[in-house]
Formats: sequence, structure tokens, C-alpha cells
Amino acid sequence: MGLGRSLGRQFGWLWAAYATSTFGTRLAFDAFPLIAILVLHAGPTEVAVLAAAGLAVGAVVAVPLGPWVEFRRKRPVMIAMDLIRFAALMSVPAAYALGRLDFVQLVIVSVLVAAADITFTAASGACLKALVPPEDLIVANGRFESTNWTATVLGPPLGGAAIGLFGPVMTVVADAVSFLLSALGIRAIGGTEPRPVRTAAPARLRAGDLLEGWRYILAHRALRPLFFNTILVSGLIMATSPPLAVLMLGDLGFAPWQYGLAFAVPCVGGLIGSRLARRLVARFGQHRVMLTAGTLRACWLLGLAFVRPGTAGLVLVIAVEFGLITSMGVFNPVYATYRLEQTATDRIARTLSAWSITSKLTVAALTALWGLLAGLTGPRTAIAIAGLLILTTPLLLPRHDDASGHKREGAGSRT
Repeated sequence: MGLGRSLGRQFGWLWAAYATSTFGTRLAFDAFPLIAILVLHAGPTEVAVLAAAGLAVGAVVAVPLGPWVEFRRKRPVMIAMDLIRFAALMSVPAAYALGRLDFVQLVIVSVLVAAADITFTAASGACLKALVPPEDLIVANGRFESTNWTATVLGPPLGGAAIGLFGPVMTVVADAVSFLLSALGIRAIGGTEPRPVRTAAPARLRAGDLLEGWRYILAHRALRPLFFNTILVSGLIMATSPPLAVLMLGDLGFAPWQYGLAFAVPCVGGLIGSRLARRLVARFGQHRVMLTAGTLRACWLLGLAFVRPGTAGLVLVIAVEFGLITSMGVFNPVYATYRLEQTATDRIARTLSAWSITSKLTVAALTALWGLLAGLTGPRTAIAIAGLLILTTPLLLPRHDDASGHKREGAGSRT
């Protein structure tokens, strides 16, 4: 299971498709808020609405799509979601060229892209589990995680340069084209994808099926605590981003380039962590690594409440973010592998869809709540409260390594 081990041509095309779309998305990082501000002259409230609507409304729109995807071939679904994102994003430069671009269109496109993202993620998890042998899932997820952090390091700076040269609309074009190339990559996987076999599920989607993903997670003793842990951790981390931006760029007087540097450099830690994940699992075991990395991941956020102006403050932010992101780089591929292993094959799409929907809604809600909290208490206090709360989240990690029992439980709960 070496890092250079080939996982086959089919996985290679899936990985290439993921890398292409991920780099495109990172290149267009914050393109919509910049378009809203620079092109449409939107104010802070409108920019906040744009960010929240894409997450929240897109998540709600995606609710019926998880059950719909479950018993369909996953690759055609993934291609369709890529093409929807391509068409939606290309409508922005088209409307801009015609002088018809407005704020409502940006919101609608954000919603469509968010819903397609959730659906694609649900289908891609099932696709990965079908393409890769169980013993190689940690290697595959490690490669995806490495790609994600590499794109995070390179994409925003290149995107910023592109915005400076060509304007924010052109980065949206690049993002759209990346989804078209991703669709072509998935199409190139080739081979025959068998149609999923229905168990006792009815042929027609019922209202109760919409909640099946959540029912499955909450009834599963291994997935349930992991679900609450990951949802809360991601929500609290993301909720501190706006207060931290206000604190650093406003109260402490950091320059924009210093703020960007503080979050670009630590992403190297994600690359390092994802490369170490497989080796750590091989040496210490999956459960121990997940528990340790998940605990370390919760220990860093509080440090951001103590940032001060000047070089020392900048170094503190970089150190805290490096520790946080390195821990995430180890945890994420291990957790993603564990989640796939624990989820019954005929429940993957619904489970991953429910997971993504809850995560996006939680991020949107906590971001709005922490914005209000920062307004009442100040950004430093709001960050400190999030840092203290996140320290409790390791209590939600699965405490015992009972993989076989969990798998039997998951299989026995199929309908």
C-alpha cells in the first residue's frame, strides 16, 4: 500500500476528475462575493445573504436527491451534476457579457451549485467504494485529501492573480470549464457499472424516504457519534472565519496579503497530514489514529483568540492554523474511509447526502449566529467561545474499536 501504488486506470480517471474540478473551484475562491461587490456594488448584508443562501437553500433542495441517487448508476449522476454546475456557472459570464447580470441570478446559481455539489458527493462516495478494494480505501481517500490541500495552497493565489488581470468573472469561467473536464474524466472511467439492486425498497420515492439517511445514521452506533462530531467541528471552525477576518483586518490592522499568507502557508500541513494518514493507520490502527487526530483537531481553535498585532501575531495564526490543518489532513481520509466501511452499500448515497446537507445547514446557521455573537461581544470573545466549545467535541468520537460489530449492525438495519 505504498504511496506510489497504482489503484487502477478507473480510479485514475476518477482522481483526475476530482483534481480538475477541485483546482477549478479553488481558483474561483470567493469569486461570487467579489462579483457582488465589484460588479453589482452589493453591500455587506447582500454578500452575507449570498453566502448563506447557497449553503442553506442548496442543502434543502438536495434533500430529495439522496434517495433518488441511491438506486441509480452513480457515474451518470455524477456526470449530470458536473454538467449542471457547468451550465449554471457559465450563465454568469454570459449574463455579464450581455449586461444582464443581477444579484438574484448569483443567488440562484449558488443554490444550484450547492445542491449539485451535495448530490455529486453522495454519488462519488458510492462510486469510490465500488471501484477500490476495501484495503485500498485509505490510500484513495488520502490521495483525494492531498489533492484538496494542494489545490487550496495553489488555487486562491493563482485565482487572485487571475482576478487582478482578467476580473472575477473569468475565474468563474475557469471553474465552469473544470466541471466540464471532470464530466469527461468520469465518462472515461469506462467499464460496465451495474445497476444497483433494490432491496425491499419501493420503486417509487416516498415522503418517508427523504429522512432515511438521517434515520440510518442516528440508528448506527458507530456513525452517530462521528456524525455529531464532524458536523459540530466543521461548523465551529467555519463560524469563526468572519470574526477572525474582522479581528485581523480591522482591529489588528493586518494587511490583506498578510491575512492571505496566514491561511495559505498552513495548508501545507494538510498535504503532510494526508500523506501520513496511511502510514499512521498501518502502524497504530484506524480507530486509534482517528481518535487521536480527531482530538488534536479540536485543540487549536482557542489559540486564535490570543492573536496580537505585528509579526508575532501573524506567526501565531500560522502556527495555530498549521496544527489545525495538519490534524485535519490526518483525520479526514481516515474518517472518510471509516464512514464508507461502516455504511451499508445500499445506503451510501442517502447517508452521505444527509451528512452533507446537515453539515452545510449547520455551517450556515453557526456562521450567522457567530456573526451576531461577534457583534455583541466582539470578535475575540466570539472566537474564544467557539474555541472552548470545540474542546468538548472529542467526547463524541467513537470510543471503542468495534468495527465488526458495527458492520453487522449496519448490514442488519437494511430495508
